[in-house]
Amino acid sequence: MSSSSLNSETNGTPTGTAQSGATEQTKIGFVRSVRLPTAIAINMTQMCGIGPFITIPLMVAAFGGPQAILGWIVGALLALSDGLIWAELGAAMPGAGGTYIYLREAFQYRTGRLMPFIFTWTAVLFIPLIMSTGVIGLVQYLGYLWPNMSWLEIHLVSLVVVGVVLFALYRRIESIGILTNVLFVIMLVSIGTVIVASFTHFNPALAFTYPPNAFTLNGRFFAGLGAGLVIGIYDYLGYNTTAYMGAEIRKPGRNIPWSIIISIVGMMLLYLALNIGVLGVVPWQKVAQSSSIASLVLEQVWGKGVASVVTVLILITAFASVFAGLLGGSRVHSLAARAYHITRLVMASSCDSLANCTHAITSLTSL
Repeated sequence: MSSSSLNSETNGTPTGTAQSGATEQTKIGFVRSVRLPTAIAINMTQMCGIGPFITIPLMVAAFGGPQAILGWIVGALLALSDGLIWAELGAAMPGAGGTYIYLREAFQYRTGRLMPFIFTWTAVLFIPLIMSTGVIGLVQYLGYLWPNMSWLEIHLVSLVVVGVVLFALYRRIESIGILTNVLFVIMLVSIGTVIVASFTHFNPALAFTYPPNAFTLNGRFFAGLGAGLVIGIYDYLGYNTTAYMGAEIRKPGRNIPWSIIISIVGMMLLYLALNIGVLGVVPWQKVAQSSSIASLVLEQVWGKGVASVVTVLILITAFASVFAGLLGGSRVHSLAARAYHITRLVMASSCDSLANCTHAITSLTSL
């Protein structure tokens, strides 16, 4: 399949409309109903999750002080460098499956379906593993409200979370778009509340007093930067989610690149504000040892009651990240099923059922 035929397949002439012409259906059955605001919400929801709430202490510990903000800035530059590649590929080949399509188009005359075939089966493993880290972080943060959970309780909660994610995704993309926007607003409220709480009791001496030689370019500095970038890139992962949903994005040549760029810059600003705010309330030594830093800040500033309420919002934010990640990742398996790289039993399904089946496959693998 050539690039021109790919664009014809994914862009195509509208073969069906829904909601009074507000959407168009591609030839492979996906509906182009996701506009730029929803695309940004999908990316940013997937990027955030529980990540910053449990990795800010790790970032501070890696750098050994408030200079940890460098990790978020350099991490954003690195993510943006890769994001621009995803933006170009997503705009040029806006189909469902992302990397699957790019590999198919790049190697079709050399190895045929070998490269996308290999990617498909690695994706069966790595996408659920990424999603499972979100579930693990959610359960870890739940320890603030439910301390001393037993082994059985931890695993039961994890199973329930995966089941609820699967149930939430088992619907049409128009409904998923609305749900994603709701979860995105909850994410902004949870982060925004922590930032506001931090800056209402902000102490610049805590946030901007650096250890001796904090910025000396020696082995210790670069070791901390390297460790911090590993954490930072993990927290920025998800900026390419819309590239995997190219067949469902309206005006993909414009909206996919902008959704990626805006998501990375937006999350960098949120991470910086959150990190600086937290360090302005709690000494960095204590931050580095905390397992639920946002709740600790809120408890110190506004009391246990508010901290518990916002912790619930943070847990919903963690859920939202798993939700958005599985939404994008399932498109790989959906397209691969159509190409006979996954069981033909799934192939017999309609487009909606096919997406739902791949949601189930990915969810079960994450267990």
